[in-house]
Amino acid sequence: MTSSATSVAFTPFNAAVDRDLVASAVAGHEGGFEELVRRYQRPISAYVYRMVGDYDAALDLTQEIFIKVYGSLARYRSEFKFSTWIYKIAHNCAVDHLRRHNGREQSLVTGVEGDSYELPLESGLLSPEQESERKERRLEIEIVVRALPAAYRELIILRHSQDLTYEEIVEVTGLPLGTVKNRLFRARDMMRQEFVQRGITGI
Repeated sequence: MTSSATSVAFTPFNAAVDRDLVASAVAGHEGGFEELVRRYQRPISAYVYRMVGDYDAALDLTQEIFIKVYGSLARYRSEFKFSTWIYKIAHNCAVDHLRRHNGREQSLVTGVEGDSYELPLESGLLSPEQESERKERRLEIEIVVRALPAAYRELIILRHSQDLTYEEIVEVTGLPLGTVKNRLFRARDMMRQEFVQRGITGI
């Protein structure tokens, strides 16, 4: 896992194309599954890395996830979005991993350069001073997200880093919609308070 863990908002692929690829894979065409891996390996590995906070473990878990996906394709129900289905498998694998490690909370970490969580920031050509300021802000955001309780941290990652909808987060985590909304509200409020204490504005 190299650049696959970089922090980018996940743009869902065409659901109809995903279903066709699943059907192709189930029919025995290797190219169908290979394309699904190509599409989802980067966002899934990034999500798992931020959940477990360990590079090597995330690499192993990502491989495990796609093995489980391959073995479960025949049971995939096409009325559900494939992207949500695979995130649910990833969520369960990550949670099981954390439970096996004494139930300890794993913090978000920054591994290789660029592997930090970031909220949307301005894009375009930046001056060296602006780029430096932007990197400092990303680090501050990473520190704040890292400090969130695990239950809140995952929802922030799913919503803002992976760009899942509330309904998709419900399907992935199994939490009631009200709980998802409440925890996201509280997580954002906690982050805002921390940003204020750090003198960070404009986020």
